[in-house]
Amino acid sequence: MAQFAVRAGRHEFFASYREGDMHRQRHFVLIMTLASAVGMPAWGQTVTPAGESASSGSQSATAIPDFSGLWAHPSFPGFEPPASGPGPVLNKSRMRVGPQAGRSAAGQQLVGDYTNPILKPQAAQAVKTHGELEASGVGAANPRNQCWPEPLPFIFSNTGMQMLQQPHQVTFLYNEDHEVRRVRMNEPHPAQMTPSWYGDSVGHYEGDTLVIDTVGIKTGRPLAMADWFGTPYTGALHVIERYRLIDYEAAKEALERDAKENLQAAGTPLSIDPNYRGKHLQLQFTVEDEGVFTTPWSATITYRPGFNWRGAAEWPEVVCAEDAYEYYPGAALPKAGKPDF
Repeated sequence: MAQFAVRAGRHEFFASYREGDMHRQRHFVLIMTLASAVGMPAWGQTVTPAGESASSGSQSATAIPDFSGLWAHPSFPGFEPPASGPGPVLNKSRMRVGPQAGRSAAGQQLVGDYTNPILKPQAAQAVKTHGELEASGVGAANPRNQCWPEPLPFIFSNTGMQMLQQPHQVTFLYNEDHEVRRVRMNEPHPAQMTPSWYGDSVGHYEGDTLVIDTVGIKTGRPLAMADWFGTPYTGALHVIERYRLIDYEAAKEALERDAKENLQAAGTPLSIDPNYRGKHLQLQFTVEDEGVFTTPWSATITYRPGFNWRGAAEWPEVVCAEDAYEYYPGAALPKAGKPDF
């Protein structure tokens, strides 16, 4: 038995087939190929502290925290609001019945709260327009459902992630459509940079924390949005990520915020054990963009170890299928002005 995932719109559909049912069986274990090519460091490898030259004879070496393994966050739309302070745009559309009542109705509609005080007037209008299209029953286009590269911080909403750590570089693999980010270690941003899909990312370790600074995210592209709600961004977008391993007791509060706000998705390519009590990987990120936001805001993503449909720590393939429109009960379906033939 083999399995693959097909993403159409915001939904991920699983399909399985027996060997012989199709002309060709496809297994895609991306992580094994990339890990062997890149070569991950062993626990305890050292790195030059930020701000010090690699050739400095007086530098002190710091142990690299080991973030290896598959990490899953099967929540939708994904961002965990902070315990206090300015936070991300959230979904106004909520589940009304069932065990997840009160949570984001992300599987049905994504109507951003355009009254969030972090939004400047023009950004609030963009979120409102996007939400009106969603509320009408027609799913609005976004980088995920149109198979475009996802900018930061949108990409953090992926349900699966893996880090490959090297002294000179950290590589991020995301489960949606084989997206890959590369972070240069212990280097400054270039004085002149060309904006790119994921921007220019530089990182360093602060004790047990990986800190990444990203600027230069491309704006001249279709579907330039920071989240599922159509929040725009400008060339001034600046994202700071902080990754660290935390105990379950420290993760508990963030997991509770996640469960209260986000739809807990089932049937995603990577699953978690809800009773897991070991180490969690937490991403805390801060976003600022003076062209869009009135103030910097923050959110978290709290990952647990992930596994595929067989219970193995192997990377599943997720195929992107463009689908700009989704229709809901009661929505008027479009009709052609004249017959096609």
